[in-house]
Parts: sequence; C-alpha cells; structure tokens
Amino acid sequence: MDGSMNINPSEQELGAADAPFYLPQDDEIDVFAAAYTNRLPVLLKGPTGCGKTRFVTHMAAQLGRPLYTVACHDDLSAADLIGRYLLKGGETVWVDGPLTRAVREGAICYLDEVVEARKDVTVVLHPLTDDRRILPIDRTGEELEAAPGFMLVASYNPGYQNILKTLKPSTRQRFVSLEFDFPAPGLETRVVAQESGLDPDRCAALVRLAGKLRALKGQDLEEGVSTRLVVYAATLIAQGMSTDRAILAAMVEPLTDDEDTKRGLLDLVAAIFG
Repeated sequence: MDGSMNINPSEQELGAADAPFYLPQDDEIDVFAAAYTNRLPVLLKGPTGCGKTRFVTHMAAQLGRPLYTVACHDDLSAADLIGRYLLKGGETVWVDGPLTRAVREGAICYLDEVVEARKDVTVVLHPLTDDRRILPIDRTGEELEAAPGFMLVASYNPGYQNILKTLKPSTRQRFVSLEFDFPAPGLETRVVAQESGLDPDRCAALVRLAGKLRALKGQDLEEGVSTRLVVYAATLIAQGMSTDRAILAAMVEPLTDDEDTKRGLLDLVAAIFG
C-alpha cells in the first residue's frame, strides 16, 4: 500500500520456539487455540497496555501462522483493509490490503482497537465471521473464500467506548470473546522482571505503584498505567537510571499533562519509595 494510507501492517511468521514471552493469566491460550482449530473469530477486550497485542503475537508464533497487525484509527476505511487500484509504472494495478492478504494466505489478521475504524469496516468483517468465511471484493468482482488457517482477531478497550465509538451487539455476537485485565501483582512482577532484566524485588515495588495509580482511574487520571509502562520504567532502572527519574519519565509523564496531578502522583511515588 502507498504511504498516504497511514497503515502499517506487520508480518510475522515465527516458530513456537521463537514465540515472544507471554505469561498466561487464565485459560486464554486454550480458548484461543480452540477457536483457531474450529475457525472461530476472537475478540479481545481490555485496557490499553494489558498484553492483548503481545498475546496475539505469541499465539500466532505458537500456531505457526503469519500475522498481519493493523492499528485501527479514525480514517481507516474498508478499502484500506481490502485493497485498491494504484497507479504503478503507468499502469493501474490492484493491490491487496492486509485483510485480503490474510484471507488469501490463511494468516491471522489482527485489528487492534477496531472501534476506532470507520463504520464501513465492521460491515466488511461480517461475512468473515460466520460460517461463510468469505470476503467479497466489489472492486474486482471476486468473492474470496478464506484459506485454511485464516483467523480474524480484533481488540478494543471498553473503557474508551462512548455512544459514537462502540461495537454493535450484532458485531460483538459474531466473536468468541476474551476479557483481559492487568495481571495480578505476582504475575505482573514476573512479566516486568522477565522483560526488563530488573531484579524481582524492585519490580514488585514498581508493580505496587502501578496498582495505586490504576486506582486513580476515573478520578485524577483518565487511564491507569499500563504494564507496558511499568516495563519501560524497570528497563530504564536496569540500565542505571535513578528510580525517581525512571518513574517520572515512564509512569508519571505519560499519564497526564496537568501539573497539579503530576505533583499528586509524585507524592504517591514518594510514599511508596521514600
């Protein structure tokens, strides 16, 4: 696709031995594998930065399937996913979009934050999320039947939903759904230690701070701190940065621009770390 489309599908084809680290919270691996075996689409629900994308990447590697990841946004249209005619070398040629490529190849197509896309996107997905498993391409007259191995996965953050950006019940009920949340403190400490290389005791203190910050969601903060940001802070500390500076850069500044709120968060940091 050309650069003007503002879409960057990522392709990964990994063996199980190369699967990125993922620590399961419950039976989500078993449910996802069963959905894949039975050719069922999957919807992941949960807050930003709780591990949804890492989970999909891990599962694609475990299953040995190519993965196309699309970060959905306000301007993402059905044509961006399906494809369009482009001018190349003086000729007009059809170029498949990431969804079409996944359907043809039997890959996993992951639509991250699907509610951010334009409404015509969900209409395109419907024939792929029932027993037909087809993708009509009006521009070329094709009706593609999904190749073996194709799987549609979508995610969204219910906390960001409003009347203008939500999945209709008719769409949600086409998917097997998995609900994600931030890991329990013990699990999150293991994840942060594994990803950052910081010792578990200091990781546990960062995770305690994250829990306190998440409790402020809906009060002083619009969204709680993600596991991703905790890993960032731990990584900076592991590389020699002071704890206070790492927390400010990775766990406070990304959460708010309001100076009064920042001061309040730093008081909380001081209460935990002294």
